[in-house]
Amino acid sequence: MTATVLADALGPKARRRVWIASIVAAVLVAAVIGVAVQRLADRNQFDEALWKPLTQRSVIRFFLTGLANTMKAAMVAMGLALVLATFLALGRLARNKPVRWAAGAWVEFFRAMPLLLLIYFSGLGLPKYGIQLPVFWYLVLALVAYNGAVVAEIFRAGILSLDRGQSEAAYAIGLSYWQAMFTVIVPQAVRRMVPAIVSQLVTLLKDTSLGYVITYEELLRRGRLSGEFYGNMLQSLVFVAAFYVVVNFALSQVARRLEVRQRRRYNAGAMDVAGVEDLATVAAEGRRA
Repeated sequence: MTATVLADALGPKARRRVWIASIVAAVLVAAVIGVAVQRLADRNQFDEALWKPLTQRSVIRFFLTGLANTMKAAMVAMGLALVLATFLALGRLARNKPVRWAAGAWVEFFRAMPLLLLIYFSGLGLPKYGIQLPVFWYLVLALVAYNGAVVAEIFRAGILSLDRGQSEAAYAIGLSYWQAMFTVIVPQAVRRMVPAIVSQLVTLLKDTSLGYVITYEELLRRGRLSGEFYGNMLQSLVFVAAFYVVVNFALSQVARRLEVRQRRRYNAGAMDVAGVEDLATVAAEGRRA
């Protein structure tokens, strides 16, 4: 696979303009940061008393419990979303039209729906219809409905990215459509989809922070509770942001390693496969080949 070229290489004048624009942008960003730091200093936000509670063992344990709740919701939601996405992707590729239309309607509806609205409906609407669950499951249900639709498109694009000869060879040895899917097509497609799925997991992990609207005690909500208790909201949120950066950076590194590993294994080019849009591009290139 060759790298996708989106534009011609820049000439000398264009490179000079890019450099000037980059320097101007860097100066503006530095100025904004400087003003922000000065304003915070004027309001005594760097006082030791505001940061000291965050060094207490009980407070750190409080945050770590929130992080554990975040990871638990993310992992359960991703596991269930993968199962749902598999059925939705196979449904969208099914030869039966009603099945294909039903799977397509689910994907288009939930992919277009704002996740925050789904969480509101799950946490506030379902109890009114007599569906009583722990608040953890209200958050997970919303995450599964949304991410199942998104990952289904990743699965579908991954399957379509395979060379058509793979399915034709499976049919030639007497396999049925579903036998070819589960024994030949899907296993190969899954290997290509791993980096994109890990990238979606990073997004899902951040989306769990929306659980605070239904009082699920994930990391962000615990940060707000700590900030309200000690009167250091800004410092607590900075602490929460640091947790998110560390965890998501680690997951991003895993995604990058998997991507490099897949590229080496299949002797692919330098194209990044980080999301459903990239896989759709890969699928389109595979069909043109």
